[in-house]
Amino acid sequence: MDKEERKIINQGQEDEMEIYGYNLSRWKLAIVSLGVICTGGFLLLLLYWMPEWRVKATCVRAAIKDCDVVLLRTTDEFKMWFCAKIRVLSLETHPVSSPKSMSNKLSNGHAVCLTENPTGENRHGISKYSQAESQQIRYFTHHSVKYFWNDTIHNFDFLKGLDEGVSCTSIYEKHSAGLTKGMHAYRKLLYGVNEIAVKVPSVFKLLIKEVLNPFYIFQLFSVILWSTDEYYYYALAIVVMSIVSIVSSLYSIRKQYVMLHDMVATHSTVRVSVCRVNEEIEEIFSTDLVPGDVMVIPLNGTIMPCDAVLINGTCIVNESMLTGESVPVTKTNLPNPSVDVKGIGDELYNPETHKRHTLFCGTTVIQTRFYTGELVKAIVVRTGFSTSKGQLVRSILYPKPTDFKLYRDAYLFLLCLVAVAGIGFIYTIINSILNEVEVGVIIIESLDIITITVPPALPAAMTAGIVYAQRRLKKIGIFCISPQRINICGQLNLVCFDKTGTLTEDGLDLWGIQRVENARFLSPEENVCNEMLVKSQFVACLATCHSLTKIEGVLSGDPLDLKMFEAIGWILEEATEEETALHNRIMPTVVRPPKQLLPESTPAGNQEMELFELPAIYEIGIVRQFPFSSALQRMSVVARVLGDKKMDAYMKGAPEVIASLCKPETVPVDFQNVLEDFTKQGFRVIALAHRKLESKLTWHKVQNISRDAIENNMDFMGLIIMQNKLKQETPAVLEDLHKANIRTVMVTGDNMLTAVSVARDCGMILPQDKVIIAEALPPKDGKVAKINWHYADSLTQCSHPSAIASEAIPVKLVHDSLEDLQMTRYHFAMNGKSFSVILEHFQDLVPKLMLHGTVFARMAPDQKTQLIEALQNVDYFVGMCGDGANDCGALKRAHGGISLSELEASVASPFTSKTPSISCVPNLIREGRAALITSFCVFKFMALYSIIQYFSVTLLYSILSNLGDFQFLFIDLAIILVVVFTMSLNPAWKELVAQRPPSGLISGALLFSVLSQIIICIGFQSLGFFWVKQQPWYEVWHPKSDACNATGSLLWNSSHLDNETELDEHNIQNYENTTVFFISSFQYLIVAIAFSKGKPFRQPCYKNYFFVFSVIFLYVFILFIMLYPVASVDQVLQESVDRWGKCCLPWALSCGKKIPKAKYMYLAQELLVDPEWPPKPQTTTEAKGLVKENGSCQIITIT
Repeated sequence: MDKEERKIINQGQEDEMEIYGYNLSRWKLAIVSLGVICTGGFLLLLLYWMPEWRVKATCVRAAIKDCDVVLLRTTDEFKMWFCAKIRVLSLETHPVSSPKSMSNKLSNGHAVCLTENPTGENRHGISKYSQAESQQIRYFTHHSVKYFWNDTIHNFDFLKGLDEGVSCTSIYEKHSAGLTKGMHAYRKLLYGVNEIAVKVPSVFKLLIKEVLNPFYIFQLFSVILWSTDEYYYYALAIVVMSIVSIVSSLYSIRKQYVMLHDMVATHSTVRVSVCRVNEEIEEIFSTDLVPGDVMVIPLNGTIMPCDAVLINGTCIVNESMLTGESVPVTKTNLPNPSVDVKGIGDELYNPETHKRHTLFCGTTVIQTRFYTGELVKAIVVRTGFSTSKGQLVRSILYPKPTDFKLYRDAYLFLLCLVAVAGIGFIYTIINSILNEVEVGVIIIESLDIITITVPPALPAAMTAGIVYAQRRLKKIGIFCISPQRINICGQLNLVCFDKTGTLTEDGLDLWGIQRVENARFLSPEENVCNEMLVKSQFVACLATCHSLTKIEGVLSGDPLDLKMFEAIGWILEEATEEETALHNRIMPTVVRPPKQLLPESTPAGNQEMELFELPAIYEIGIVRQFPFSSALQRMSVVARVLGDKKMDAYMKGAPEVIASLCKPETVPVDFQNVLEDFTKQGFRVIALAHRKLESKLTWHKVQNISRDAIENNMDFMGLIIMQNKLKQETPAVLEDLHKANIRTVMVTGDNMLTAVSVARDCGMILPQDKVIIAEALPPKDGKVAKINWHYADSLTQCSHPSAIASEAIPVKLVHDSLEDLQMTRYHFAMNGKSFSVILEHFQDLVPKLMLHGTVFARMAPDQKTQLIEALQNVDYFVGMCGDGANDCGALKRAHGGISLSELEASVASPFTSKTPSISCVPNLIREGRAALITSFCVFKFMALYSIIQYFSVTLLYSILSNLGDFQFLFIDLAIILVVVFTMSLNPAWKELVAQRPPSGLISGALLFSVLSQIIICIGFQSLGFFWVKQQPWYEVWHPKSDACNATGSLLWNSSHLDNETELDEHNIQNYENTTVFFISSFQYLIVAIAFSKGKPFRQPCYKNYFFVFSVIFLYVFILFIMLYPVASVDQVLQESVDRWGKCCLPWALSCGKKIPKAKYMYLAQELLVDPEWPPKPQTTTEAKGLVKENGSCQIITIT
């Protein structure tokens, strides 16, 4: 039964959850209802806050297949609970309109992906589910995703579109004809409306949700209690504060909802044309689209309302919404394996792998190209929240909670205060009973002690520092959409940087070319734009092999392609829509050199001679384009020179890849050495190749040929050398981070050696440091996975192991402090493929590589996210700085993600910098540290304020007295709020220091500081309380006494001001009250000064003029109303406590050996004494084939 009751959904994915089945129980519901009535509704609130308790209190366990309610628990470290109600989707309204096989398959819950074989799966569906006639599917919705019951796997699963388990062949054969109206209606019933619905909640809904926060409920309880005890003024003040807090919170939450709603509303409802089975075109709303619909992309473009795969024509798309890059991308139709020369029918369609053929939701189609008579068509593969944009919006709507030690410790601290309040509560009851106080008074006073100990103003006080930091960040051009993360940024000890556009300039400059003739490199040439080269194949390749297009007359496309094309100075001309419509095929894009570059022809004598001049025109038409693929690392085109019979194939891409596709005899022998020389200098190198195609290849055949048939047997033509300059501020910023003991890591999509070179240039890797390249190979032909270790500087000497000197192995130094362990002498570098293999087969090596991994090259977007997670797993606080281009996932996952792009992709990033420079990183960390220290100061101050007031009230309760209403008001408003909001104003310290602020409240120094202050405060209050009783003029209170006036002094007392003629029934006008009030007032100010820290994270206290002025004014005012000062001795003692604690504490803690808490520090200590680490040059680490699950490995030295 237990196995039936607990299952896992989304297994192995980020949102993996455990699922439990429950049915509603009437008798449990009756008991809970009774409990709600008895507790005055408090039980209902408790169950509202705790979904797990709510379900368990009102339901009984049941099999998941037949349950009414499901309880979900995330399997990550947060273990969050959610509950969802099971609903039933009735399909009886469409029994005839859908093919029987499909309805059976879906009705039995096997609604997980669209069927490809209706006849084969029909019998399977009926046999699995005997009640097919009922036509009902059970499902629940969680975080905007519907989960349907699937009888085949006996579990709930979400409904997939055409993006999983569908082959490229079947996309053409089974889905390209479109859907019948009946099938469309049927699928719409299952998939629902195609929209990313971000409903902006009404103000009333948000208000209820906000007000039911435990903190506001506690405030409400406090206000009711104070009102019954006639503390109207303070109750009113708290109500006003709460209203201000709720209003500002509602405003910011609603503003974010509206912003998100506006972002997704751009494509919410547009009219689209779809093709039906009988080839008729139907116009429908985009909200009615379902997976399998064939959508017609209009000529003038559109904003995509769904994810779709192109099956006809070409589109130029702006994907800045998703990638952050505003460069238009050319999308071509998905290769049709059935008509290609080499069939790859088994290949499954995947939106990520085939992204060059996929139009993503929210992206803008700028223009389309097509065959005459054939429309540009795309098959809808995903709709609604399943689309790429929908997933981005979901991650913003339902973010993972940020786990930060400060907040965990804050809750622990509050629990301690609650425990202290409990002691006071019991003491008050016992003391009042012994003194025969009325029951009503006992209840009010004992509950009042709780509201004193746990201050209702605490959350408002804690957020003050963050709000001020946010304002300061805004001034320096850093915008924040997740203010809670500012504190976490104060803890960052590792920052990952994207390379291109972040560390280096956005564009690349052409440094030069190195052509190849007769399989030999010629000397490098700077100028490509000259008459000698104009008709060479090398320049022809530069002119044609690109994805440039003209949009409104302006040449646009990939910046790399643009630079190359601009360098040769050619002209690009595209066919207009009218010209395309006149011909029965695509009009080619034509490129030609400017007239001044062509050899001069003799001028014609008369107009009749003009025809003979035509051959002098040199033009090349681009016949077919195979766009750049990051998986293949190359692009190619088929082109034809005007007048030539044979076509030419041109190819460009990563040098290693291009060389492997060329005839070996055309590749120079020193190719590897030349390439390495350039990459080591930090140049980006691109190789070019060419071959003449057979004359039998006609225009039509070329349109259907596979790229594999073209991209082989080429002639190697040479290299293009591009220079990617470092941004001016990069080295200085990285040096600042290194001085502050903050590790820097490069994560890039660029070439490995180029990345290592840039890392050396910018100071990420110091000149004397060694770089170890980890080249991991997956299991192949029965052999286990292995890692080959190369030392980057000795790559060329691989064939001569003896040539590597013993000094090539870095010397490990024993460091004085754990912080210095980051400054080791070796760095690991690896590419994305190696990283994936290591993650899969060498789990026990991952932490070791994370400790010294500095360069990660050729990383795909999801690999960047995995890297961030791997670093977080060894307890690093990770920052990520990227330009928004394909860094979205990593920016979201990092503790502090900073996007340098102001495009919509930055919605996913907690921070966005207005200036595209990494100088924002140290600024953010400085402000984060200042905000974190401010939070500590405020928390310590508020804790002390609670304890001081708690002790004051406890002392007065012992003589059946209390503080007056105006006294409470003066302390809480005039002293506490003024001090809290001004002590938070200290700006950040002007530079980053190596020391890091503590991450939690529960630390020795902090507790010592707080406890010593508590002891001193309690001591002085007790001394004053008992000492006043020893004075000769002391008089014991009785209802008719007027002790305070009897002294002839002008002692300030709220109740006296309030009730001049009335009797003092509450025992407030007495000597003890006045003594305790004044001593505690001074103590609040002294504690504020003692806890208001300055250097090294914040500017010193005396530079915070508002704070200094407030404290001086309050001191003068309290002294004035008291007439004589008594606090100078107290002040000297209080201010020295923190320093004294710092001196004593290291001595006290040095008795026991300190074990580092962070995993990476502990690991660094272990590796210092590990003789096998780092790996020696030319060794190989192999995964153990048998013990695969624990990822253990063995090192084999290759000699």
